[in-house]
Amino acid sequence: MKVKQIIKFVQWQFCGVMLLWACAVCAVSDVKSGEPDAVIHELQAALLQAMREGEKLGYDGRYSFLEPIIEKTHDIELIIKTILGATYWSQLDKEQKSLVVDTFRKLSIATYAGQFKRHEGEQFEVIEQRDLPHEQKLVRSQLTKSDGGTVNFDYVLHQTEGRWRIVNILFDGVSDLAIKRGEYRAIMQREGFQALISLIKQKIELAKQG
Repeated sequence: MKVKQIIKFVQWQFCGVMLLWACAVCAVSDVKSGEPDAVIHELQAALLQAMREGEKLGYDGRYSFLEPIIEKTHDIELIIKTILGATYWSQLDKEQKSLVVDTFRKLSIATYAGQFKRHEGEQFEVIEQRDLPHEQKLVRSQLTKSDGGTVNFDYVLHQTEGRWRIVNILFDGVSDLAIKRGEYRAIMQREGFQALISLIKQKIELAKQG
């Protein structure tokens, strides 16, 4: 590919991502800002936009588009700290903590970019918001698929620095955090930290393949 063609392609992708962001912001403009359900509306509007333009953007374009929204709506550091638990987390030095947070952040974005890649009429609906212990909130939502089937997405959020952010997601009642907790701690116990990083990187590559 010639240099001019590369520049033109990069410019097109950048413009496409900016347009998608504008559409996603408009889609949640009628939701009360700052509330937990508004966070979920914003996330799901972005996911639908990424799906609608998924094939044009490709994996890298979807990743670039979703990266800021995932970082804004998810408390990535708290999630991975909770997954590993206080014992394993305390055993890591500063560089290891930074590495595992960054690698897990990339996996989180890659998972969304790999799974939400095309739109076939799917729609999200926020059903309710309720209080949880420890000043957390639960936002229940549902994805209606093109065939009429549904998937329940329930989000647990906590407030940090004046913002509500996701700390766990339940898919049809199954906790993503609990699944990862069992898997990641088992790797840490059997093979150690570097094996965990290798596992997460393998999952990133699998997410790219969809």
